[in-house]
Amino acid sequence: MARRDARIGLFFVLPAFLLFLVFRFGPAIAGVLLSLFRSGTRSAITWAGLDNFARLAADPIFWRALSVTLIYVLFAVPVSIALSTVLALAVRRGFRGSRFFRSIFFLPSITSLVLISSVFKWIFSSDGPWSTLMAPLGLGGSWLGSTVLVMPAIILVGVWSRFGYGMLILVAALQNVSRDLEEAALMDGAGAWGRFRHVLLPTIRSALFFLTVLETVFAFQVFDVIYVMTGGGPANATYSMVFLLYDQGFRYADHGYAATVGVALFAMTLGVALIQRLILGRRA
Repeated sequence: MARRDARIGLFFVLPAFLLFLVFRFGPAIAGVLLSLFRSGTRSAITWAGLDNFARLAADPIFWRALSVTLIYVLFAVPVSIALSTVLALAVRRGFRGSRFFRSIFFLPSITSLVLISSVFKWIFSSDGPWSTLMAPLGLGGSWLGSTVLVMPAIILVGVWSRFGYGMLILVAALQNVSRDLEEAALMDGAGAWGRFRHVLLPTIRSALFFLTVLETVFAFQVFDVIYVMTGGGPANATYSMVFLLYDQGFRYADHGYAATVGVALFAMTLGVALIQRLILGRRA
């Protein structure tokens, strides 16, 4: 009877599962296959083999986009996780206004990234408040027009739009920490850092690993902020991998090469995630 019920349940779930496989993995498989062809709006699809990958390896714009993406990942991910951790520790206990602060901190994560980017584009402009605030330090003017300062501006906006989500994940993980353990550590003379390192960190390590992988995947896919705020400029200083994919696919209609960029991006993201799994996953 139990097996019969299980088969009936599987029969009802199977159509939805098949649709999930088709629409989730179908485009990915099609993208990999498309990377092996030459295709455009005015040309027929022809076999290219690995020519697109050879072109990618010799493309200086690809290497520039890769360096921009890696810089963004290397700075945005640690800063976002650190900020999420600090704020999670600040609001994890119930106190008057704790729910209000959690909501305020989470608000950027559910706000349109295009809207956020538009606002920050004005903030970082030459007439914006950030320029006025930084002028006494010699950092006035438009940050978005500087090849040196534009990446810190993009990273700041990216972190600001993501830290609230990580904060909620860590707040949920911190609820599993026993008050007795914290009080025992406090009675043993452990300071704030000692309690975090020996009591809190072991409990939230799995959540931190999950958050690290998640933030890394999102960071590799950075596009919206760059598209709205800089358009990849100035002088390709913010030209990311996804922006290169967008240009090749939609501006130049070189769909085979765009798919190749997508495959390379997927391979790098997967590789970084696996490395994180080997390094951090053992401790989680």
